[in-house]
Amino acid sequence: MSDVVAPARVLVLGAGSIGAFVGGKLAAAGADVTFVGRQRVLEEISASGLRLTDLDGGDVTVAGDAVRLATTPEDVGSADLVLVTVKSAATATAVHDLDGKIRPGTVVLSLQNGIGNDAVIREILPTCVVLAGMVMFNVVHDSDGRFHRGTDGGLAVQDDSALAPFTDVFARSGLALRRYRDLLPVQWAKLLLNLNNPINALSGRPLREELADRDYRRCLALTQGEALAAMNRARIRPARLTPLPPKAMVRLLTVPDAIFRRVAGKVLGVDPQARSSMADDLALGRKTEISWLCGEIVSLGAMVGLPTPVNQRLIELIVAAEHGDRRTWTGPELLEQLRTAAADPFERPASSR
Repeated sequence: MSDVVAPARVLVLGAGSIGAFVGGKLAAAGADVTFVGRQRVLEEISASGLRLTDLDGGDVTVAGDAVRLATTPEDVGSADLVLVTVKSAATATAVHDLDGKIRPGTVVLSLQNGIGNDAVIREILPTCVVLAGMVMFNVVHDSDGRFHRGTDGGLAVQDDSALAPFTDVFARSGLALRRYRDLLPVQWAKLLLNLNNPINALSGRPLREELADRDYRRCLALTQGEALAAMNRARIRPARLTPLPPKAMVRLLTVPDAIFRRVAGKVLGVDPQARSSMADDLALGRKTEISWLCGEIVSLGAMVGLPTPVNQRLIELIVAAEHGDRRTWTGPELLEQLRTAAADPFERPASSR
């Protein structure tokens, strides 16, 4: 009898920036990976392969013929692990394509923004082991199959014994799974951090440059402060993912730039080219995930009876940008928009054209 163990068969549902980076790292570590995604991205991977780099100097290449590529899920029944990396708005549609094709007991891991995607998947695939996960880093997609991790962080997942067969390949890939008995506090904490996505998108600047600007940080402080108030009323306690607890970080965001650089230098320790995925979506004319970020805070506020006008105003500005309205705001301009909304939630300032 052979002692050779067959490689894990991984289906990546959504070959965008996150899906391509995580799936590519797993392929480089020996997993048998199939990417399902847009034809444009698949053709790029087929022609150029994958080059996976990071801010720490890592540089991994995967040949285009070392992975399988498909525009729709095909040999799903052979998959041991499915990584769902589509945008939140596409979750139900994408996962429905797996229904009736996937083996009962298959592990399906949601690596998506927002809260509750795993519940959507679980309802569609009730016989699978569906687990929530979070990608704690940022990935930028450049041309010719290059995907660059521009910030620190790893993979946080809901703990389950069904993950045991896959922990080694994740560890070999450099993306060791950080497992949590209760992932919700981490998800809410990551959501707090992701509230910077619309601010970064509207700034038109890379993340490091945006966060170095006090006015943009004041925008983030207003947004996160409002979110924390709603979470507190709902008795949600987000995990601590930053050097300071969330409430202290909100206060720190408002200090002068020189003090912020000294005290929170690690926050600015991101790659110069890193930008939010929402900025990429606006640049490409795609619908954003604003409803799964600021929208979650607005929904939570409505549930607990607390107005959330700052997050609502950001939704309005992003939706307007999606429809061709103004996309770039200076720090003082955006801050005025959010301060006006916070002062009078019933009087919305008009978007400048």
